[in-house]
Amino acid sequence: MPTAIPDDDPLDRYFWARHANPRSGWSRVPTLPLIVACIYRRNWRGLALTLAFVAVNPFLFSPPEDDSAWMTRGVYGERIWAKQAGKHRRYPGLLNVPTALASLYALYAAIRQRPAETAAATALAMTLKLWFVSEMVHLYEERAGEASTGR
Repeated sequence: MPTAIPDDDPLDRYFWARHANPRSGWSRVPTLPLIVACIYRRNWRGLALTLAFVAVNPFLFSPPEDDSAWMTRGVYGERIWAKQAGKHRRYPGLLNVPTALASLYALYAAIRQRPAETAAATALAMTLKLWFVSEMVHLYEERAGEASTGR
């Protein structure tokens, strides 16, 4: 595993390593749109299956072989971000606020069956989430660069 990853808790490390498999990460990306679509269409079975998939997803995949995948670096960066305090937590964390608000509004619009609002809020939430992942990639690459230069 790359040296830029905190290595203090074996159980935590096990979860994050599996979570970092790019197949795990990319298969989670469409879950919000699926949840919203299931709510909009009143497909409760589909909603239950989607939520079950979200719960078991990190355990379905083996750890990635390396950190060459963008999604892998994003998940590793998120692990670093979650374990540190201070300046790095402020900015990317601020992206989570509008992401959560957009996601909640997408769910509300789906419940009310407002198609344009549902689609717009879902698209906004997904854009913000991928922006957050991009910031996590930058954090990981910054930390990996520091680790390789011995800083």
